Amino acid sequence: MTTSPRPSMETHPDIVDMRLRHELAERTTSTPQGQAIETMALLTGLYLAASPWITGFNNLSTLAITNLVTGIAYAVLMSGGFGRAYERTHSMAWACCALGLWAIIAPWVVAGDVSTTKTIVNNIITGALALLLALAASAAARAAESSPSGGGMATSYPLGRA
Repeated sequence: MTTSPRPSMETHPDIVDMRLRHELAERTTSTPQGQAIETMALLTGLYLAASPWITGFNNLSTLAITNLVTGIAYAVLMSGGFGRAYERTHSMAWACCALGLWAIIAPWVVAGDVSTTKTIVNNIITGALALLLALAASAAARAAESSPSGGGMATSYPLGRA
């Protein structure tokens, strides 16, 4: 009876796959484009959160709270804090697209009459910028996944190992 040697943990397919994903995330976020998108998205989210007080519509409490919560959520999701595995960042970028769209329509859909010129201009410009940055982050993640150096997210394993 012969026994085959046990593979070490370093060569386990899951460990190898996790390393490849981590390297992909590092390559993508270390590019000037990735860093620029991340920085601009963080600033956009922080501005959206503070915009009621910067622009002067903090007396419209429903929109002020909406912008505060939406801006903080956007900044946290887009700053890469939770997205070091890039397939999650890709998903979070799509969630941030929804947050950008929400910022655009919020002056018309939150409770109370908050659709003033200030709020509409502020939220449309900030929401559109947030949406574009989220789309750019999603495109960067997609490009990194499909680049020849990225090798895609799938790895091939020897037969008999799953």
